[in-house]
Amino acid sequence: MAYDLTKIPIQALLQPISEATAALTRLDERLKQSPLGPGCLERLQFHDACASLWIDGELVHLEDLVLHDASRDIRSPTHELTIAHAVLRARRKILRFSGGWALSPEGFAALRGAESLLENEDEEGRGNGVAMPLNPQIETEGNEVDPLAQDLAALDAVLERSTAILSGAPAPQRETPKKRAEIVYDPEWGEEDRLAEWREVLRKTESMPPILRAVLLLDTWNSLDVLERTPWLGRLLAASSLSEAGLTSAGHLATVNLGLKLIARDKRTSKNLETRLTALLSALTAAAEFGLKEHDKLVLARQTLEHRLKGRRKSSKLPELVDLVLSRPMVSASMIAKDIGVTPQAALRLVEELNLRELTGRGRFRVWGIV
Repeated sequence: MAYDLTKIPIQALLQPISEATAALTRLDERLKQSPLGPGCLERLQFHDACASLWIDGELVHLEDLVLHDASRDIRSPTHELTIAHAVLRARRKILRFSGGWALSPEGFAALRGAESLLENEDEEGRGNGVAMPLNPQIETEGNEVDPLAQDLAALDAVLERSTAILSGAPAPQRETPKKRAEIVYDPEWGEEDRLAEWREVLRKTESMPPILRAVLLLDTWNSLDVLERTPWLGRLLAASSLSEAGLTSAGHLATVNLGLKLIARDKRTSKNLETRLTALLSALTAAAEFGLKEHDKLVLARQTLEHRLKGRRKSSKLPELVDLVLSRPMVSASMIAKDIGVTPQAALRLVEELNLRELTGRGRFRVWGIV
């Protein structure tokens, strides 16, 4: 059933729209002017990816996502962790392009990618620190193929085609994309029809205020249940619409998932349209307020850590460790060693000098952070 835009209770939404717009604008301006802005945004990326799984009824620990992203897994990644990392990489991919890229047919196709975000770790993802499987000869949980094995297979295919062409034989044909398995995908779902309806709402809302358009796109996506396997993509597209309208600057993709997590489920899934849209607007306001609090917390932590840098040699690695800690929700000894170029033993000594808080309480595979 098509989404009816004529039933929107505009008068009742004016105040929530104003509050959400003011909150997001305030956060965006704060992050643009602050030297801690990039680090704060990177931390929010991880929080938002974990919140996305929480909204869909799954639990992914922030610690596991950070370590997985840095290729420092302490256990085999679960299917839920793989999805959370796909959300994280999708956010990063959207930020690498201009504001309207994600909403364009090309951008949507790249993000959708026949669920390739879940099935394959692409080259860009590996550049951002995608974890390698513990055993390169097997597939990880969630049917995620080893990236090294994929690269070698692709190289073998190129060599095979080249050899055939040089010998005069017909070149082997490329494999055609596999048809979706009916045991996994419902053949009667009608994704393309649902997507067409969503795109019609996208077109009709072009002249609306950015905040209102974002919540309408998200509510339409949820109502139509557009994609069978990647429901989280609609929340990223709603955030992307804010960037396209210029409400959030480059490098800032609104943390819609994080805001929705802070709103009661019965309100954001209510059958009443006004209640539902008000809850979505409140989620954007809550996400912006969370970002402001996170930034203030980083400012205070930086002031505290800088006191411990006084009197240090210019060649000291402590300033680099401070920057690393402020840009990640948590760090491990191996992450510190890799990022600032020291041995794991030296990383532990630096952690002791900064007196960072240990977050796990374990004797092995420990991580530290400022909260």
